[in-house]
Amino acid sequence: MELQLVNERRRGPYAAKRLSEFAERCRKGGLAVTPQRLAIIKVLLDSGDHPRADAIFAAVRLQHPHISLATVHRTLETLCDIGEARKVTLLHDVARYDGNVEPHHHVLCVRCKRVHDIEIPEVDKLLEGTPSLGEFSLLRCSLEIAALCKRCQLAEKRRRAQRHTT
Repeated sequence: MELQLVNERRRGPYAAKRLSEFAERCRKGGLAVTPQRLAIIKVLLDSGDHPRADAIFAAVRLQHPHISLATVHRTLETLCDIGEARKVTLLHDVARYDGNVEPHHHVLCVRCKRVHDIEIPEVDKLLEGTPSLGEFSLLRCSLEIAALCKRCQLAEKRRRAQRHTT
């Protein structure tokens, strides 16, 4: 099975294309294109770490100091409603947002809570052409993989080594 993390080299061109077409897609959908909406989608597309609304707010506020957190929340919900963003809400965690709306999956570090996009073509093929799952009509699929990232693995090894030396 081929697993591939979506890295900056692959995310960059995707984000640039989505941002360049964002205003046109909004206009076609009857949604006003405001400087705040543009700033929010730009921060979201530039971020690879599935930021929470408060992190997006902090970044956008640098350019738009009068924007409120409530406006950021409403805008993110609107972007999700129109298909411009995805909400990635991990179990028992606050909502995180993803500017990548192409089919993909997520790998989550259970220790530091970092989230990365991951492509798993075999999973996508598994459900391809499946209109329903029992009584459920299939809309989309996103697999969430719980893991321990390299940084947290190294920190765990250091902690274990320190316990053995004391």
